Amino acid sequence: MNALIRLQQCSDAATIDHVLRSAFPTDQEARLVDRLRKHQRLRLSLIAEIDDVIVGHIAFSEVTIAGSLANSTGLGLAPVAIVPELQRRGFGARLVAEGLCACERLGAGFVVVLGAPEYYHRFGFTSADLFGLENEYGAGESFMALELKTGSITPGLIRYASEFSDLASAL
Repeated sequence: MNALIRLQQCSDAATIDHVLRSAFPTDQEARLVDRLRKHQRLRLSLIAEIDDVIVGHIAFSEVTIAGSLANSTGLGLAPVAIVPELQRRGFGARLVAEGLCACERLGAGFVVVLGAPEYYHRFGFTSADLFGLENEYGAGESFMALELKTGSITPGLIRYASEFSDLASAL
């Protein structure tokens, strides 16, 4: 079974919402993506499609390094989702790998993620601590970074789009 990875189209929003709601135990990720989309904060949104059916989604939104004078564009990977019946078959890994290539083509200097180190290390992510990066959520080893352009990361606090904090405080 092979999946086509493509850019999200406007008409895909309802199906992406369904994928997110089925892949996670709460609707938090679906609400986050909806808010990021409505406020035009999604820098990159890809879907995985099998036989014209959307089975996965990955989103990237801009992040900043607080206090940094460097003019480097960073992206936060969140969330990535595959419908439950197709999880653990490599579709999520394809979305991540192709998403990172697309981030590089967009000119992003780096990507950060909050996730399972054992999963994201295979894509080149390392502990954000190694770059002197901190996060707003107190995440330790699950906060990782991948430098796409050498020298693009300066030490500091990564700030995600306000929709992330707004959503967390609404819970």
